[in-house]
Amino acid sequence: MQLQRFNIPTPIKLSLLWTALMWLYIYNDYFSLYLPGTIDSMSAGIIGPLGEATELILISVSLILVIPALLIYLSCALPPVISKWTNVGFGVIYTGLQALTFSGSEPFYKMVVIFEILVTLAIVLTAWRWPVED
Repeated sequence: MQLQRFNIPTPIKLSLLWTALMWLYIYNDYFSLYLPGTIDSMSAGIIGPLGEATELILISVSLILVIPALLIYLSCALPPVISKWTNVGFGVIYTGLQALTFSGSEPFYKMVVIFEILVTLAIVLTAWRWPVED
């Protein structure tokens, strides 16, 4: 007996991958709160290695989180060609951003960053291989 295979449409795959990435972000940041001194730094207006929580830093960090959140929806809502290249582009950008957070991090954080990088590479690969209609 074989189980039936369900072919997930590419836009849904991409949406699910962006959703997984967001959960990895949330949990990595949540677990980081348990590191000694993190809450004190936050209370002092310091955002880890980014330094003082200025308006520019807060806007930048917000944009970094808003884009993948929007791509959960946009991967399905955009026309296929635009969605493909949007996912390839942002997948590459976010792979690079995650690689920048790797050095100097705690071991648990590095482990999750490896999974984040794998997810963003899967986004790039999935979008790149988007099936073409005949």
